Amino acid sequence: MSTNTGPLAGIKVVDMSVMISGPLTAMMLADYGADVIKVESPGVGDLMRHLGSQKGGVTGLFSLNNRGKRAITLNVKTQEGIDVLRKLIADADVFIQNFRPGAMERLGLGYEDVKKFNPKIVYVSISGYGPDGPNSHRRVYDNVIQAASGVAAVQADPGTGKPNMLRNLMCDKVTSYTAMQSVCAALFARERGTAEGQHIVLAMLDAAVAFLWPDAGMDATLLDEDAKRMATLGANYNVTVLKDGYCASSAVSDAEFRGLWAAFGRPELADDPRFNTAVARSQNTAELVKTMKELSSETSLEDFLRVAEEHDLPASRVNQLSDLPTDPQIKHNGVFVEREHHAMGNVREVRPAARMSATPLRVSRPAPTAGEHSDEIVSELGYDPAKLREIGAIS
Repeated sequence: MSTNTGPLAGIKVVDMSVMISGPLTAMMLADYGADVIKVESPGVGDLMRHLGSQKGGVTGLFSLNNRGKRAITLNVKTQEGIDVLRKLIADADVFIQNFRPGAMERLGLGYEDVKKFNPKIVYVSISGYGPDGPNSHRRVYDNVIQAASGVAAVQADPGTGKPNMLRNLMCDKVTSYTAMQSVCAALFARERGTAEGQHIVLAMLDAAVAFLWPDAGMDATLLDEDAKRMATLGANYNVTVLKDGYCASSAVSDAEFRGLWAAFGRPELADDPRFNTAVARSQNTAELVKTMKELSSETSLEDFLRVAEEHDLPASRVNQLSDLPTDPQIKHNGVFVEREHHAMGNVREVRPAARMSATPLRVSRPAPTAGEHSDEIVSELGYDPAKLREIGAIS
């Protein structure tokens, strides 16, 4: 059993989800102190065990979304397997599943079924489009939701208008963080007595649109025709191509533009009437962009960053993933943790981002191999693991 003393110590989670959106939710709950049991089917189990770089039968992708959990391989096609699952859920605080709508109901373990024998359960149902509606039956992955939610459109190439995908499973992860927040809120409501258990229904589409809208929707929010229109803040995001490298910087105020011109080695441009005020810059955008491109191609990365810091101009070099472990600020913050995994060997992971003073978080136990804790878990429930293995209920 977990001996963690994080803020969710004493909370039991049954995680029957696969891929990213559900497993990452459960992993974060484990990092916050919960005892998380991952339930997988025999055979392939969670597909993330088989995708990407791997060693010792465990992939980096699976490891980074499933640490902190105990794992049981449970055959729910047998009555004995269903019985074990029901018993697991019966004394759980949280149950997470991300199968297509109707799948858990067919097992007799939908929310309405479960709340009859565990009315305090916080039951999380994650799906692509939601439990009903015209697209609810459709299978999805992250890139599909990027397309459906507007994320790909926002990333469109300014020159061609061609939509682009984020090369990152953003929609999966945003869904996970939304689910984690919702679970904690539901547990808090239960603790306060304002609710007993409840059903959290979360569509990846909804989470992605909610994440996108606060800045990308800044213009689309205003529905009246007489609104003064401006491009979104992110529309101007670009990488600055310098003589010997790449960086990102942001100049918004007059003082920041003064710093920008200094970083480009042309401080006198801060007083150029074409560029010395926000109004002037907006009226001379083409010349502003042309001048910045010309100067950036003549400026070294080291000089740009040094002068930018002197003038308090927000700027950073573009780090590669390989740069992150040695980045001075990331190293100072202790973002990465290196340790030995019992199957994968030496691994590098990131700690939970928040640092809590009274109930500290931790990088929880390494990700489990398939069925690693099957015997331990069913023994805790009062079953004989040998008998369950013999009839194929666990493996």
